[in-house]
Parts: sequence; structure tokens; C-alpha cells
Amino acid sequence: KEIESALESAFRVSDKIIIERFIPGNELTVTILGNEILPPVEIKPNEGWYDYENKYTSGNTEYICPAELSADETKELQRKAKNIYDLLGCEIYGRVDFRYDGEDFYFLEVNTLPGLTPVSLTPMAAKAAGYSFLEMLKRVIELSKIKHRSDTGRNKINAE
Repeated sequence: KEIESALESAFRVSDKIIIERFIPGNELTVTILGNEILPPVEIKPNEGWYDYENKYTSGNTEYICPAELSADETKELQRKAKNIYDLLGCEIYGRVDFRYDGEDFYFLEVNTLPGLTPVSLTPMAAKAAGYSFLEMLKRVIELSKIKHRSDTGRNKINAE
């Protein structure tokens, strides 16, 4: 109903716009930590969209971890997240976001530097996987050191 006025507003700002099809359903995210795929988190705003206000206003959004999915749905989502993560060459840790309409998972984006506050989604998934917040941070640091040593060694070989 609002597409025409939305397009007019957008074209007042830029001559290039992106239009995406709305995907009804749930928003889900999967954290990858090293080679470990953590439990998915389901994001449920109490009202409206998962926008800035709902994300950063305490109590506006419910986070369910692990997400309320069947075992098969969870495996499929985690497999897709890991495949995308690997395909894009991501390393150490990251978060892969999806929409789920009850039949298909739709890839939205990869967050290669997700939040690491105690109330962020990645620590929430890590907690569900059995990591304390401190253990998760130590794991990220350990993976970063391993990656740094690997890159340093590769650079020496290439320089020679």
C-alpha cells in the first residue's frame, strides 16, 4: 500500500535504490566460533521490526536461544550458515543472519565483527553452547593468535 510513496521518498534522496521482497517469518542468527557452529538465536521484537529502537531498548525484543526450531531445521540452518561463512572466507568468528518463513531459510548478511557485550547475540549463543562470557572472549583471542601466527608465517614464506 505504501510502495509508491516510499519510492518517491527514496528517489528524493538518491537516484539509486534497492528494493527487496519482504520475507515474513522469524529472524534467526547463527554464530560461528572457529569451526564450531553455535546454537541459533531467534529474534522476536515485541512490536514492529527489529529496528534500532527494538534492538537497543531493553525489553523491546525477546531473544530465544536455542531458537525454537526442530532438530532438522536447526541442522539445516547451521549447515547453511557454515557454508556461507566458509564461502565468504570468514575466519575466527562471525554471525550469519537469516529470515525463516517456516519453509525456507533466506540469507540476509554476515556480521564479521559481531557485538561482544554480555548482552549481545554472539555471547548469548556461546552461553547456550556452554561457554562463559570470559571463556568465549578467550576463545576469540586464541583463534586470533593462531590466525596471526599463520599469517605471519605465510608472509615470511612469500617474502622469500
